[in-house]
Amino acid sequence: MAKNVLGTTLQECSLDPLTGFTRSGCCETGPEDQGSHTICAEVTEEFLIFSKTKGNDLSTPRPEYGFEGLKPGDRWCLCAIRWLEAAEAGFAPPVILEASHENCLEKVSLADLKYHALR
Repeated sequence: MAKNVLGTTLQECSLDPLTGFTRSGCCETGPEDQGSHTICAEVTEEFLIFSKTKGNDLSTPRPEYGFEGLKPGDRWCLCAIRWLEAAEAGFAPPVILEASHENCLEKVSLADLKYHALR
């Protein structure tokens, strides 16, 4: 069983929109996941704009990939490094700790995740 950053069983992040590197709804990861899509976050308008300026447009629908585009309030498995980059720039979206895979702790501190935890 996959573990979350709190050391308990990894919880679902989102089924609508369907997220996760494997599109299972969970922020699972594996060797093929080069971006480490391990942080479950509730995206904000500010984060979506920030991500777009960094070349990762998450808000525009891409029907050819079955992607409807994210809107503020959607939960999504984010790349650990992109989340950290957004945090350092002041645009980190809130994190769902129970649904964030423990592997993100290789790139992001638990203290930072807890500071930005969804309340």
